[in-house]
Amino acid sequence: MKLDDNQRQAVAQWIAAGAKLSEIQNRLAAEFSLKLTYMEARFLVDDLKLTPKDPEPPKVVEPPAAAKPLTTTPVPADEAAAADEILPPASKVSVTVDQITRPGSIISGKVSFSDAQTADWYLDQTGRLGLVPKQPGYKPSAADVQDFQLALQREVAKLGY
Repeated sequence: MKLDDNQRQAVAQWIAAGAKLSEIQNRLAAEFSLKLTYMEARFLVDDLKLTPKDPEPPKVVEPPAAAKPLTTTPVPADEAAAADEILPPASKVSVTVDQITRPGSIISGKVSFSDAQTADWYLDQTGRLGLVPKQPGYKPSAADVQDFQLALQREVAKLGY
């Protein structure tokens, strides 16, 4: 493909501005009535010895600092009572992971909620978490769902997922 100097200069400016090959292809068609395939646009940019800019990588957000570890030193009784108010109560939700994964799932298992209701859980290939309660129509409380998610994270982390 032969371009005149004006067209070459325009393509060079688009590349300098960070345009992708598909954008260059579309702009050549719109502004200069030059219909090119994607491969032809790629060869054109290569012939002009231009290099499209790589997109900026996404900025990495650092996770919050790790929580301060709990100490095991004895605490006076009045301070222990105050500490009990600060620490959340132990969860009554328990999670187990199946030895044989449910068909169509990456990982699956069972959960027992604080009200003694049980359900099967699974994580499918698209990353969706599903619950299949033993009692039809059962919906766990919001607190139980949150405890379930935390317990599930711990169990999955133990397995190295």
